[in-house]
Amino acid sequence: MTLLALGAPPTPPGTQPDPRGQMLYTVGMLLFMVFIFYFLIIRPQRVRAKNQENLLKAMKPGDKVVTSSGIMGTVVSVKDKSVSSRSADTKLEILKSAVSEITERSGEPSS
Repeated sequence: MTLLALGAPPTPPGTQPDPRGQMLYTVGMLLFMVFIFYFLIIRPQRVRAKNQENLLKAMKPGDKVVTSSGIMGTVVSVKDKSVSSRSADTKLEILKSAVSEITERSGEPSS
């Protein structure tokens, strides 16, 4: 009974709700959903993409990197779309987009 008392009061008999008010309510809810969708999904994805782009631009020989497949190596050379990396006794050429993280910058002491 308490929950029913919290609801909207019933309309008097013989009257109909204002259709413009219902339309404004619906449009308002739709705009609210778009706003929430933007701030929870689209904006964080753009921030991540921008950070990844800056990471790839700042990559230089001597940096230690981790690829998305988990291979750890040291950058030997950087090209337009690929990176030559040395991992143990193996030299690999990988796409820049596969680099997920730079663990240590060249010239900086490890922490």
